[in-house]
Parts: sequence; C-alpha cells; structure tokens
Amino acid sequence: MAAERSPGPSTPERRFEENVARKATRRARAEREGDRSLWFSLGLFGLVGWSVAIPTLLGLAAGIWLDTRWPGRVSWTLTLLFVGIALGCANAWYWVSQESRDETP
Repeated sequence: MAAERSPGPSTPERRFEENVARKATRRARAEREGDRSLWFSLGLFGLVGWSVAIPTLLGLAAGIWLDTRWPGRVSWTLTLLFVGIALGCANAWYWVSQESRDETP
C-alpha cells in the first residue's frame, strides 16, 4: 500500500506521503480489528491494575504472616511489599509490551 521510497533527502512532499501512508495503514488495521477501542482499553487498564495489585497484596499478606511468626530486625511486611510491587510492575510491563507489539504494523 505504501509508495516506493527511494533513499534521499526528506522533502515536505515525501514526509506528507509517508504520513498519508502511515495513516492509511492505521485505518486499515482499525477496520480489520473492528470497534474495540473503548472496551479494549478498559480491559487492558483493568488487566494492568490487577497485575500490579495482586502481587502487591500477596506480598503484603505474606509479610504480615512472617512478621507475626518470626519478628526480627527486618520488616518482612515492607520487604515483601516492595517485592510484590516490583513483580507487579514487571508483570504489567510484560502485558503492555505484548499489546503494543500486537498493534505495531
């Protein structure tokens, strides 16, 4: 669908052609995928939220349990809370990168 591009300096006409080709590709992909923008975005937002919240809460619960069983100088609650947040953020990054990889032409 995109026009043949020959190497050379970038002119306003060439940038315009590339912009039109990029928009045409995006439009064709949107027509092919259908109307999923609002619900898809809300679903992805929920997926990212839960993928951070669940490991965080599990780390918090495990830390509280460990602090009641084996109290010490190190706060297991804070340690496992941070571990849960880190794991949740890594999990959310994975899902967002998967979806952005699917959207690139």
